[in-house]
Amino acid sequence: MNLEATHRLWDELSDFEAGQSPMAAAHLMTALCEATGAWNATWAGAIRLEDVAPADPLQGWRVAAMQALHPVEPHPDEQHFKEIMEVWDRREIDPSFLLPMQNVGTFRTYSFRRELPADWFETPFYRRHYGSVGTHDAIFVAFPLNADCESHFGFYSGKTFTDEEIAQLVHALRGIKWFHRHLMLGHGLIMASSPLTPAERRVLHMLLTKATEKEIGRELEIATSTAHQHITRIFRKFGVRSRAELMSLWLNGVG
Repeated sequence: MNLEATHRLWDELSDFEAGQSPMAAAHLMTALCEATGAWNATWAGAIRLEDVAPADPLQGWRVAAMQALHPVEPHPDEQHFKEIMEVWDRREIDPSFLLPMQNVGTFRTYSFRRELPADWFETPFYRRHYGSVGTHDAIFVAFPLNADCESHFGFYSGKTFTDEEIAQLVHALRGIKWFHRHLMLGHGLIMASSPLTPAERRVLHMLLTKATEKEIGRELEIATSTAHQHITRIFRKFGVRSRAELMSLWLNGVG
């Protein structure tokens, strides 16, 4: 992907509406997979919890939101990746979990084939979660939004990523802080007092359009009163009093 193609991709991302961040993320991941030969990609929003055990090797970090470009058979959704995150949350530490902790808080990349020992690729963990589905190598790009919030994109390939391919990913993902921020906002991971529930995220995506409460309820097949309750909770979590104030979070450079 040359410079012109990267800039065109950025322009395409800016054409998506505020409530279409999952669609925009899928568009971005598709383009970067095609450019680097990756067979799959993920986005993850990571947050650091305040109450951290002193001995926690992950320093309180956990994955609070995830989106996969393609589901991994035989799972119809993102359960394949969620299984890995469940191991992370249980603090059953695999060496691959320590890679994102290197230089945490800075823009960085980390990968399997460059940073993990050869014998790791013979472990049951690698064989179950990566080798069995055709992943030979994985490269991740981490973008910190603040001291307690990071956006991570991962790409999975049947071969080792080249330096040129990694450089393409770095350039494409480093120049769009606004987009990383939109993804995190869409899950309530920057400004909100607590992460949004899946139902609240669905309402939020429509709330960022011109849809009325009645239209939101009809589209999501819930009662208008239920839509109103979700909207009230969303406003409370983001600390706003109106749709206009909520929209301003996407338009202003907060966070």
